[in-house]
Amino acid sequence: MSVSRAAVVVTALTAVSTIFGFVRDVVIAAVYGAGPSLDAYLVAQGLMNVVLGLVAYAMARSVTPVIAREVAAEGSTCASHRSFDTAITVTMVVLGLGAIVVGMCAGPVTALLAPGFEGEQADLAVLLTRIVLLATVLIAGTDLLAAVAQAHGKVVWSSLQGVPFNIIMIGAAGLFGPRFGIEALAVGFVIGSAARLLLQLPPLRSLGLRVRPRWDVRDRGFGEIARLMPPLLVGSAISNVNSLVDRAVGSTLGDGAITALSYGWRLVNLPETLLIASLLVPLYPALGAAAGNLPEIRRLVNRGLSVTVTILVPLTLVLMVAAFPLSFVAYGRGEFTVEDARATAVAVLWYAPALVAMGVRQVMVSTSYALGDSKAPVVVSLIAMVINVAGDISLAPVMGVAGIALATSASLGFAAIANGWLLARRHQALAVGEGMRLIGRSTAISIVAVVAGLTALRLSEGTPALLQGGLTGLVVLAAYVAGLVLMRAPERRVPLDMLKAARRRRA
Repeated sequence: MSVSRAAVVVTALTAVSTIFGFVRDVVIAAVYGAGPSLDAYLVAQGLMNVVLGLVAYAMARSVTPVIAREVAAEGSTCASHRSFDTAITVTMVVLGLGAIVVGMCAGPVTALLAPGFEGEQADLAVLLTRIVLLATVLIAGTDLLAAVAQAHGKVVWSSLQGVPFNIIMIGAAGLFGPRFGIEALAVGFVIGSAARLLLQLPPLRSLGLRVRPRWDVRDRGFGEIARLMPPLLVGSAISNVNSLVDRAVGSTLGDGAITALSYGWRLVNLPETLLIASLLVPLYPALGAAAGNLPEIRRLVNRGLSVTVTILVPLTLVLMVAAFPLSFVAYGRGEFTVEDARATAVAVLWYAPALVAMGVRQVMVSTSYALGDSKAPVVVSLIAMVINVAGDISLAPVMGVAGIALATSASLGFAAIANGWLLARRHQALAVGEGMRLIGRSTAISIVAVVAGLTALRLSEGTPALLQGGLTGLVVLAAYVAGLVLMRAPERRVPLDMLKAARRRRA
């Protein structure tokens, strides 16, 4: 399957999972509101992500290019990968021990990560942490099994893994939340994680792949994976540290601040997860397979950037211009009040610029990893982490939730630019001239689209939030598309190309 066709398939399937995820967030917001119990749950979940992120994500990213090259060399008939067997065994052991240690130290660790929590809220955070830590090994196994399937060109099941997880979470919150409180959500998280893992077994069976416990750390393939691990490990930890610092500082801003940040980020991250992340599922193995072909690498990078900018820039503008009506439509029901929606809208407004930065950074970093260069992205991530932490500490006391969101956007913007510069300088894998022209066209069109959107927002004042947000969003999108057509921008063909790929897939 070509990258374009695979991207269409993955995008469609990811859309299903994403819709269920959005419904999950809506139900959770309605049941629990933006209060202390949900803040405690989000801190507990963040601590679990640190344990998970220290090993699982980095291992999965290291496995994909190695297995993709083995598949390209041996064909799809290979029934096992010794390097993968060792990788998954080592990961399970390390994460299992790590989860036990963190669970034993949950009290002092949560006190450090949420200094604003006191009394019952602090005790609740400890309990929830110990519950969600049970999911660590389950999620790690899911990521690794999905990685080996994707390396074989099987992307369907990994794209659907969010469906059973989110259905279980919706049931846990909606059916059991009112009776058992936030603990029902934590238990649902563990059960849903087990369902995600089970969903990764069918593609392995169809491929005839056998996964066995193995501790052959001298295996050549595992050695290559292990060499990629340290910088990827640091990079993964950095990402989770940023989230933990955001929530730690947010815990000092009062009840609901962490929830506003989390829900604002999820609303901003929704299109990136739906569109760009799904594009990179097939793009990353393709980059790994083309590592020795510089023209093909440049073509793939240019394609990724064109899709990223063309899709995410107008959506970013919509989020910024219509932050409040969109936040109220998304979450404003049940226990989630108008004031909660306003706080979330503030986070959306200042998080929104990070949307494009995330997409660009993902394309650049994935290309660097595929080329075997994992050190440069890690150095950039370290500097970006310093920017984020310094911004949180200095801006939060002055700007509140907006300051934390702005610090995140600034750090991600720096990471996108720096990774692009390093990719061009170290590997000549980025056509700088084309990239600058793409940014220039996008900036010019964005100015016109924002003016049109603000005008629509003002003219629709007093109308229901759904109508106001929908009208404003349509005006911004229409203005942006019109700008692409009038300027005869090459990227205006991106949506048509994706539709053509979808038709070829159906044929």
